[in-house]
Amino acid sequence: MDFFQSQESLTAIQWVLRAIVAFFFLLFATKIMGQRSISQLRLLDFAMAITLGNIIAHPLSDEGLGMKGSMITITVLVFLYLIGVFLSLKWITFRHFIDAPPIPLIKNGKIISKNLRRARISVDFLLTELRKEKIEEVQNVALALWEPDGSISSFLHTQLQTTTRTDLNLKPQPFFLPIILIKEGKIDYHELQKTKHTEDWLHEQLTTTHKVNIKNILLATIDQHDNLQIFLY
Repeated sequence: MDFFQSQESLTAIQWVLRAIVAFFFLLFATKIMGQRSISQLRLLDFAMAITLGNIIAHPLSDEGLGMKGSMITITVLVFLYLIGVFLSLKWITFRHFIDAPPIPLIKNGKIISKNLRRARISVDFLLTELRKEKIEEVQNVALALWEPDGSISSFLHTQLQTTTRTDLNLKPQPFFLPIILIKEGKIDYHELQKTKHTEDWLHEQLTTTHKVNIKNILLATIDQHDNLQIFLY
């Protein structure tokens, strides 16, 4: 465990061991913080990401520093992060401080210039985000909001929104997510068990109906009507 303590110099193996320990420790810390810290890089998450990266980087680049202090500091910060997340769920005032309410950027087809300054974004950036949503004209937008995570949510006027089955008074169909049976040339037996079919049935479908070798299949899915959709390499 000499590599764990501060040293005048470290061998190549000791540097490798430090990197391995830091890697798995950060994985464990991120797992404790939860998926939010990965999927939603908001104010609290951004501050944590920068701080943790900076703390763990020092003992990985300076042999004069031990890893114990950095790991204790990170552990404390992770618990403070979890407390902050809990407070944001229970205390509305703290929640608004951490995750500010969305800022309206467009309302009824008009850009709110003062809110662009509050969000610190330009008109060009706003137009770019609208184009990503396939929106050509600002006048078509009923409401656009600058979200706390730095994204823009936009809503078209009702007369420009896509027609739904409800609008046409059509009978709704139950939603079904196709089941992945084969991925990268290998059968997913866990997913296959969710269907009423067996492995023998699947092989028969591939050889007789589709005439394809399973190793040549990149992806194969099945829908509620037992239709196989196959994508080859």
